Amino acid sequence: MGTSTTAASPASEPPVGGSAVQGLLDRISTTPKLWNSLRWIVEAGFQGEKRVIEQELAPWREVGQRRFLDFGCGTGELAPCFPAHCYVGIDLSTTYLRHAGQAHGGQFVATSGDMLALRSQQFDAALVLGVIHHLPDAVARAAMRELHRVLRPGAIALVMEDIPPPDPWNVAGHAMHWLDRGGYIRAEADYRAIFGPGFGLLRSYTMRSGICDYGVYVLERT
Repeated sequence: MGTSTTAASPASEPPVGGSAVQGLLDRISTTPKLWNSLRWIVEAGFQGEKRVIEQELAPWREVGQRRFLDFGCGTGELAPCFPAHCYVGIDLSTTYLRHAGQAHGGQFVATSGDMLALRSQQFDAALVLGVIHHLPDAVARAAMRELHRVLRPGAIALVMEDIPPPDPWNVAGHAMHWLDRGGYIRAEADYRAIFGPGFGLLRSYTMRSGICDYGVYVLERT
């Protein structure tokens, strides 16, 4: 489902009755508490994402030694996965950021992903969850270049993006995939092209969070 409020592309046709449901999702997404409740249900409390964050970023190791960027933090639901004094979340939605700042610790900044209002080489790791599939190629590449700029050499970028459910019996997941509000869900080769030469792919795999499936890409900033 992602965290962006970008509308789905016309090329992503919803199933029969999907337009009405899509409209409902659009309305719900404008209210952070309702949006969080829906995502909490369909993603089983974000347990899948939390496991991957702990495994790949180990945010509570060397507390105080590293700084983390949540690139497209939305309502900040994953901010508690990181030490508050080491965490910066960025998003375009001031409504979401206001909610995040009231509900969670850390620093939250309203800024565009393709033109970050952040100084260069200040972060040791970044989380990019459900963001890139909301962005057309040119904007996505610009965002990755900006991410490269603000990360230190050798930093890890953990990217998780929505993918079609591999399990044909995950009917609810397939329905949610059709209704996903991001219009640029890509194949793995296309995501790799978007990441650009500034990042080396350490590993990739898939994981499920509730009924939602994600492609996981662990990148190293070169």
